[in-house]
Amino acid sequence: MAVRTALSPDVAAPVEEDGFEAFYRANADRVYRALVVTLRRDDLAAEAVAEAMSRAYARWSTVSRLENPAGWVFRVALNWATSWWRKVRRESPPADEAAHPHLRAPDGSMAARDALAKLPEPQRAVITCRVLLDLSTAETATALRISEGTVKSRLSRGLAALRHELNSED
Repeated sequence: MAVRTALSPDVAAPVEEDGFEAFYRANADRVYRALVVTLRRDDLAAEAVAEAMSRAYARWSTVSRLENPAGWVFRVALNWATSWWRKVRRESPPADEAAHPHLRAPDGSMAARDALAKLPEPQRAVITCRVLLDLSTAETATALRISEGTVKSRLSRGLAALRHELNSED
């Protein structure tokens, strides 16, 4: 998968007019980076995005009419990765996490990346949707299939934990 390295300002390209190809170009990298943060594994995130995008393509006539197709792709990718991870856990003992490459923080800040990695996945997923994907509370709730109140509480608790962790390292 070709992955761009910078956020582009045109992430909300009009998908109805330009079709799936334009949607893919505008959102694949963004969803990939959000999944890397959430899953903490770039290889798994790449596979999950490829799977979710192929499912979006197969259902493009329906997905293109959704209010937030990128949120749908993120949720499908996260579901796929979660299912994959559960299957792997059942079949083999957990691997040493240090052996897996992680995405480096854009500014080189390992402390922020490490603090985010310590959060539970549900909090990382909400922070990823709200901060990296720039989804609204309602869009995040829809994408993650949770209530808006749950989004708000996970975001609040996750950010508080990040602040505490980053301030305690000083």
